[in-house]
Amino acid sequence: MLTLPITKDQLLFLIDQLSETEKQEILQHLIQQQPLDSDDTPDEIVIANIRQGFKEALSGQLIPL
Repeated sequence: MLTLPITKDQLLFLIDQLSETEKQEILQHLIQQQPLDSDDTPDEIVIANIRQGFKEALSGQLIPL
């Protein structure tokens, strides 16, 4: 496989040359190629858990290790 270095600006220029249909096809292909990581936890859940942990720590609900 041949790979060529390309800058962000060059890539954006090339994308601008595509039709809307071609852009949609490429986007769909990239979405299909993106592996889903079952370990990903949504940010909202992570933030809520951190807040809960702070509340517990500030109120003295600690478990000695």
